[in-house]
Amino acid sequence: MVSSRKPAAPAPLERYRNKRDFGATPEPYASKAGMANGTPTRCGSFVVQKHWASRLHYDFRLEHNGVLLSWAVPKGPCYDPAKKQMAVHVEDHPVDYANFEGTIPPKQYGAGTVIVWDRGTWEPVGDADKGMEAGKLVFRLHGEKLAGLWELVRISKPGDKADQWMMFKKRDEWARPLAEYDVIKALPDSVIANPLGLFEVREPRTPQTRRPSAPDIDLSAAVASALPAKLEPQLATLAASLPAGGNWIVESKLDGYRLLARVDKKRVKLLTRNGHDWTSRFPLLVAELKELQLSNAWMDGEIVVLKNGIPSFAALQNAVDGQSNKDIVYFLFDIMFLDGKDLRTVPLWSRRALLATIVENAGARLMFSQDFDAPPAQMFEAATGLGLEGLMLKRRDAPYESGRTQTWLKAKARLRQELVICGMTARAGNDGEVGSLLLGYYVGSKLHDAGSVGTGWDSKTARDLWKQLTPLEVDATPFNTPLKKPGRWSKRVVGSERWVKPVLVAEVEFTEWTADEVIRQASFIGLRLDKDARGVVREGGTTQAPESLPQLKITHPERVIDVSASVTKADLVRFYASVAERMLPHLRDRPVALVRAPEGVAGKLFFQKHAERTAMPGLKAHARDLWPKHPPLLTVDTADALLSAAQMNTIEFHTWNSVVRRLDAPDRVIFDLDPGEGVKWALVREAALLVRLLLSELGLQAWLKTSGGKGLHVVVPLNPRLDYARVKAFSKTFVAHLAKTIPERFSAVSGPSNRVGKIFVDYLRNGKGQTTAAAFSARARPGMGVSMPVAWEQLADLKSGAQWSVQTAREYLSFQISDPWVDYWTTKQSLTSAMKRLP
Repeated sequence: MVSSRKPAAPAPLERYRNKRDFGATPEPYASKAGMANGTPTRCGSFVVQKHWASRLHYDFRLEHNGVLLSWAVPKGPCYDPAKKQMAVHVEDHPVDYANFEGTIPPKQYGAGTVIVWDRGTWEPVGDADKGMEAGKLVFRLHGEKLAGLWELVRISKPGDKADQWMMFKKRDEWARPLAEYDVIKALPDSVIANPLGLFEVREPRTPQTRRPSAPDIDLSAAVASALPAKLEPQLATLAASLPAGGNWIVESKLDGYRLLARVDKKRVKLLTRNGHDWTSRFPLLVAELKELQLSNAWMDGEIVVLKNGIPSFAALQNAVDGQSNKDIVYFLFDIMFLDGKDLRTVPLWSRRALLATIVENAGARLMFSQDFDAPPAQMFEAATGLGLEGLMLKRRDAPYESGRTQTWLKAKARLRQELVICGMTARAGNDGEVGSLLLGYYVGSKLHDAGSVGTGWDSKTARDLWKQLTPLEVDATPFNTPLKKPGRWSKRVVGSERWVKPVLVAEVEFTEWTADEVIRQASFIGLRLDKDARGVVREGGTTQAPESLPQLKITHPERVIDVSASVTKADLVRFYASVAERMLPHLRDRPVALVRAPEGVAGKLFFQKHAERTAMPGLKAHARDLWPKHPPLLTVDTADALLSAAQMNTIEFHTWNSVVRRLDAPDRVIFDLDPGEGVKWALVREAALLVRLLLSELGLQAWLKTSGGKGLHVVVPLNPRLDYARVKAFSKTFVAHLAKTIPERFSAVSGPSNRVGKIFVDYLRNGKGQTTAAAFSARARPGMGVSMPVAWEQLADLKSGAQWSVQTAREYLSFQISDPWVDYWTTKQSLTSAMKRLP
């Protein structure tokens, strides 16, 4: 008997198959296409499919080992190397998916229309398997719309729900500024329906034997110069806050050793920031630097070892000190001299553009330190989430200046700095292993006590530190100032100290500087062999982002506030930190009512509208005469205030329909669609459309958001000219007309018994002093849904009013191409005409 079952798909395609009902979707089944005599093909075709699902995006796919490696690219490819596009690595697809065009039916995974936007062949630069594993895939495309060198770089960390990458164009003869050429807009159609033919889109720029010419790189400020024998590097100043504006280049702060490269007629020197010659340590880097097409040069960069795509200082130390350092990568970020020209007065952006072309075809151990086209606050959040040390921010137009400057800033996500090792104690009082290190820093010529560190190493490191420090022992303390009394977090016991010459430097991470100016809860990262002890000074602390990422100590972060969804207090505070920038426009200057849940969502909830019970730093309490005979109103105007409220167990944020400066004149009217018992979700969606239709007939535009609970909110922006009484009267008349016209669907009367099988359109929220859950507010109920602004085009795909939760909202927002409410803020409408037209 011949089995009617389909043949088993290769293991990599199981996720693809499990997500789809092939009896309903026209997408191809996971066949054996792409397999040659049972052996996977190495690589070959590529395809970009334009996919109108809940949001338009582009699916980028590379044929490799018998499947299509796939990424969802929300904004699509771009020929401008300065544009780094988000790309989310998704499940592998079968090779025959490359020809798929059609419509995926509603309720199926990825429901929407798909066309083949581009197709062709691809070839990896280097080993594709190793590139995927390392999170850095460089490749060349030969398509009908896309051509030249491209790169995919992983930016997520292990354990993240989404495997996020960045996709961008490498600088070559095909690169072109977005302002000059937008391939997405220029060529929007299917290449199957409208074939273009390979490379018929446009001719590449005139090929260069070495580097692009003047239009991309401005070297007019360069001056002829001999190559100096020595060069002091430029240093960054610790930023107290992220710049809110200005023309800044944003790079990741690499956790490694600073290294300058001097190249002179194939003679290469690698020098630390203090001028120590480390050339002999890195023969592999020297070999690759010799292969660059350079006569002479000075370049600046950082050596690192990557673990899961993230720099690891501990791994770098092991590689530097070990016999093999093949894993060390040299990230280059600046070039100061080149081929007889002093480039230090050339603007930074142009120096970096030149450097990028030099490193373009270098060996695998030489990399260009990418910058990111995103607001500093957004990048700071991403760097913190990935576990990176922080950011480097550099003025685009700045020259290269030796010494510490204000045009280079370092923004630290964690408290971390170098400190001088001034002494040690023995582990458990027994010689042979270090139990703690006694640390210090310089103020002028005086060495100050900075406290101690007693964690962050294993037994082997403890023995190695002992061997390095015992030859440096001295009889007396090296400090020039009085010793601080050890705090309760210190492992140092007075009298047990063994002092050493202050010549070695330790990298240390810690929670804070105490009032006594010593470090608290410190952890040892490693020795800094590249740092001079005499140059170690106390740095300020972590970087504060402008209104977006304030540093907040969370008390009881482990407390579970929703058992059903395993949401902790830390999860809630981090959620509000992640949406603060989006949420604040909906909160700022509006009187707020807070729902607090000290015992979690299953416990007693407190509804707070006024200032008499608050102890939340950052919330603004307004004068009593703003609303006579009532306690002072509160507003949440900053990220500090938002997170302070979350820290004090606030889950929900509800706002008035007016702002404090025009308290009696609402600037919006809200219709809350609240389904009664037995109402199916499809009817709620239908009700929202009917409300929108009637508003449209009255000449009013409306915006949509989920409630975070059972229903939906329809929001109409207004000119703040009418008082609350007239606005509420309009909303009541509107709802009454709706209920009278379609009584089987709507109820204008509150109460559970009046809306069984119907939807109550709540107009009562439009009275003075009444509030509605703000956009991006979590809800204090099991599951902890979030009130999410959405586009009307998304309504058909919504599954519930709590479709997104504290646990899932951030991931969804990372895919969002644009704000669906972007026009809400500039739309001002009058109710006068609508009130006359309403029956």
